Amino acid sequence: MSELRDFFSKHEDVTQLILYAGVIASLWFAETMVSLNGVKNKWKHTAVNAMFIFTALPIQLFLTGFIVVISIWANAHHWGLIYFIPYHTNPWVYYISLFFLLDFCEYAYHVTMHKIDPLWKFHLVHHSDLKVDVSTTVREHPGETCVRTCCLMLWTFLLGPAIGVLILRQTFQTIANISAHTEFRLSPRANKILGWLFITPNLHHVHHHYQLPYTDCNYGDVLSVWDRLFGTFCELDREETVFGIDTHMDENVNGRFVNIIRVPFQKLVRKGIH
Repeated sequence: MSELRDFFSKHEDVTQLILYAGVIASLWFAETMVSLNGVKNKWKHTAVNAMFIFTALPIQLFLTGFIVVISIWANAHHWGLIYFIPYHTNPWVYYISLFFLLDFCEYAYHVTMHKIDPLWKFHLVHHSDLKVDVSTTVREHPGETCVRTCCLMLWTFLLGPAIGVLILRQTFQTIANISAHTEFRLSPRANKILGWLFITPNLHHVHHHYQLPYTDCNYGDVLSVWDRLFGTFCELDREETVFGIDTHMDENVNGRFVNIIRVPFQKLVRKGIH
């Protein structure tokens, strides 16, 4: 047991992959048990999204090495915004402050991906899924994987989090992102309570609605407080939510991996105003 514990402590990337795969697999089987679309359609949809694992994972693993190097350098040189925060030597202040700062950075990243056209062309691949379920979590163009991981390098350099903080943050982020894309939704009461602080599946489904202004709301990664602070918080009933993006609603394109990969390199048609 001690050998196993030592292995995982030295191979954080493997630990995160196992956690990621375990949570996705568990929720996917749970969705399949209650799916109204049939197992065949579920498999077909999942197969397309799963292809993105093979394009994104090598990039993710390669660039994560640079994040680790930056974190080690920043801590060795006491570099980063965290060192300007009062009482940062207190573990509670250190971890909570960095968790909130990193979550805000992810909020800013998400907004940027929507507002800058060249970046939106990559991010809309994620939004083009016409049926949001747990497999949508991995539907990320490799171009966006590169941008997202490079941004995390920047956040790590600017903030100076230790490896332990990054692992804790990634664990929460993994569970939150996967849960947000699941077909399951919370009850109105539970969503109202948890939604004051966290991005729930109900709130993230609104973000995947195919038309503005809903596409440009609920940008939060783990926490919903940033959307409330910056006026991007919104709610929409399940019956009114239609998944996809209004400029790319062709199922023949969205349902084929090769066609989806090509989307960012085609002429951009900006989201319409509705």
